[in-house]
Amino acid sequence: MAKVRHAVVVTHKKLRETGTIVQDTLLQLERGGFDVTLVDTDTIPDFGTLPQTVPPETEIVVVLGGDGTILRAAELVHCTDVPIIGINMGHVGFLAEFESFQLEEAIRRICDHDYRIDERMVAHVDVWLPGTTEALSDWALNDVTIERADRGKMVEMSIGIDGVAMSSFGCDGVIVSTPTGSTAYAFSAGGPIIWPDVQALLMVPLAAHALFSRPIVIGSTSTLQFTIHDDSTSGGWICCDGRRQLALAKGTRVEIRQSASKLRLARLSDVPFTNRLVTKFNLPVEGWREQNASKHEDTDGRLLTDPQGTSLKGEGDEVDEC
Repeated sequence: MAKVRHAVVVTHKKLRETGTIVQDTLLQLERGGFDVTLVDTDTIPDFGTLPQTVPPETEIVVVLGGDGTILRAAELVHCTDVPIIGINMGHVGFLAEFESFQLEEAIRRICDHDYRIDERMVAHVDVWLPGTTEALSDWALNDVTIERADRGKMVEMSIGIDGVAMSSFGCDGVIVSTPTGSTAYAFSAGGPIIWPDVQALLMVPLAAHALFSRPIVIGSTSTLQFTIHDDSTSGGWICCDGRRQLALAKGTRVEIRQSASKLRLARLSDVPFTNRLVTKFNLPVEGWREQNASKHEDTDGRLLTDPQGTSLKGEGDEVDEC
């Protein structure tokens, strides 16, 4: 008797209730020999609590959705060796491996166990609230944000690395990102993109009132420390992966470092990260000078317009205006 294989499909209610793609996925996995569990809850765990994980016999978690759904699935496999694979049903889908139109091929490859494992760094977070002796601990695959609690004021904090005081300023907040999350919120805030295989943490200040407030990249053996000043004009708020949140009173201390655990992403191709970056962000690989030149030349290389836009085509020449 063949051994039963277990898979978990993670999606969201809207996708399940519109169309047949979720049911088609379940059916294809079952035909491939899987016993399948469907998870479509949007329940967000409290900060510092251990989320419910998938059964240990689970072979793979298949995610139908965008990056937000993949972050939800990451909670289900945290501190396990179960890999996840994303099939993008959202917008950018930077963490997803395949697009929705490639669903059939993706399921076939999963059933054939035709994939490799890519391990991603995870950030560990410890929070000491005022008057407490034990830390509340959490984690993040993408990023940890510490922000002001009062929208009209700044949160004032001290920042240190490996126990050494480095800076102190008022700000809207800070983002601490893993390499995986460097293409998300941290990128929008002006941080650099870090390749996934780099073991490092990135800190990006948000609207800091300081002369030195540049993004900083630290090594995987270092620890970032943040302390909200007792006299800060606002308390703080911490959020991991845009999901698990906690209010931070004045005097709170936060430490963020590399976690001992990893997230395992199943990959179906060996396409370099650079290709994914260019495709997902639709990067302008052709400079504006080249684009401008190509607009003024026909297929024979003849100039069709001068810089003022006057037509230079010869009499009898035809120009496609589409």
